[in-house]
This record gives sequence, structure tokens and C-alpha cells, in this order.
Amino acid sequence: MSLAASSPAHSRAVKATEGGCDATTRTKSNGTYHLTCSFKKDFQNQTLRPVTIKQILDAEETYSDAKFTIDNEPTSQVTIVGQVLRASPGTTIVTYRVDDGTGQIDVQRWIPPDKQDQPFETFEADSFIRVHGIIKASSNRRALNADSIRQVTDFNEVNYHMLEATYVHLQLTRGPAGQNGAAGDGDSMFVDGGGYSNTAPGSGNAGLVSNKLSGCSAGAKKMFNLMNNTPGGNEGMNLHMITSPLGMSSREVLAAADELLGQGLVYTTVDDETWAILEY
Repeated sequence: MSLAASSPAHSRAVKATEGGCDATTRTKSNGTYHLTCSFKKDFQNQTLRPVTIKQILDAEETYSDAKFTIDNEPTSQVTIVGQVLRASPGTTIVTYRVDDGTGQIDVQRWIPPDKQDQPFETFEADSFIRVHGIIKASSNRRALNADSIRQVTDFNEVNYHMLEATYVHLQLTRGPAGQNGAAGDGDSMFVDGGGYSNTAPGSGNAGLVSNKLSGCSAGAKKMFNLMNNTPGGNEGMNLHMITSPLGMSSREVLAAADELLGQGLVYTTVDDETWAILEY
């Protein structure tokens, strides 16, 4: 794409904010400076991968301009879903600060030259968006050069994206489902830094349970053991099904549930007071 600039200073400003094209060419025509931004062809052969922002921030780059690697796999084209914190529109570029709960990153969307004098779609703060883009590094900061951005209208897409990113991460670090002994480096895609090296109860490996429960209160352990040993359907167990058998108050059960949710051992199902054990 070609971006027109009215002066060399403006051209330099564009170069500083464009997030790192693979190659740029600046030319002058009829007193106007033009900046041409091009991307390497091998990006076109990369698989579009669902990721979290934390994975982008933690992606490894062995040397300058090298391909980024996530879970030891070369990765460039990614998709994220997150909430817009702020939008900074400009003449040639719109920058969004996006948060997905695991981290924050700048998403940069170039405005095509033929649309710079026309209304250009922007997304308001607090809206959720899906971004397809290429990971770039500029001034030691990670950013996404967006190829497309669209608004998320169904919040289920936010949850689905996280599940999809988790699935791909586990496939690459632990191996396909059902394969034991798959190696992983223990890196986490989420903010708590906890990598799952074992599977949940019922799979023949209780390492995850002991590791996660070790830091929980006695009430949380009692609640987890009750849920683990009580047959139930997909909806899990409601608050009132837990208070009586354990002799705990509703407040105590809710506090225990918060601990288990924080450890990633349970998840809410039909409402905020019904939980099921999360199995990996």
C-alpha cells in the first residue's frame, strides 16, 4: 500500500508509528512524499492461529526480523478477540488498545489511500472486536498490524475464541487428546503462569488436583471432593446441593467456589451459583 505524506517530517512520523513493515520505500512525486509498505510473501503461507494477547507478548523472536514462535511453532498471522480500551484515529492509521483479559496490545489498522478522505469504520471504547493480523515488533513493543477488524456481536464468540486458543495451545504442547506423556515446556497462555502438566480427576492422573488444591482452604477442598465424588450431569452442582451435605453456609460455599474458580478447577454452568469440575 502507498501512503501519501505532505512533508518529510510527516513521512517520518508515519514510519515511526506504522508498526514495522517488512520493507518500506519513500519516494517523492510532485512535491509529495509517498511511503510504500510491503510484507514478505511467506506470511501468506502461514496458518491463521487463534491466540491470547499474553501469547503474543511472550512470543519468542530469536533475532531481529525473525519469525515469532509460540509454543515452538513459527507464527505470524494470528487472530484475537478482545475489548477496545481506546481508539486513536489518525489520517493514515487507526490504533486500538485492546485487552482480552490476559494482556493488552496495540492493534494498528492502515487506512487505504483511496479511503483517507472518506468516513472510515472505527470501533468505540468498550466494544468487543475480532482482529486478524500479523505480529510485529517496533521499539521493543509488540503490536498487531491488522488485516481485518470486525465487531463481535455475540459474546459467545469471546468464550469460543478462548476455548479454541486453549485447544491449539494444548495440542502443540501436550499432544493430541488421548496421548499420554506429551511433552510441554510449562509455559502458560494465561496470566497466572500455571501450565497444566497433568489431567483432571477421572483420567487416571491426579497430579493437577493435588497441585492446585494444595493452596486452597479446607472449605474449597471439601467442596471439590464432594463435586468430584458425586455423580452429576453436565449442569454440575448448584449452591443448595453443596451447603447441606457439607454443613457449610451459602457464604462459605461461594467463597470456596471463588477459590476453585481462581485455580481453574471448576467453572460456572447454567448460572453463577452452579459449578462443574473443569477437566483437561
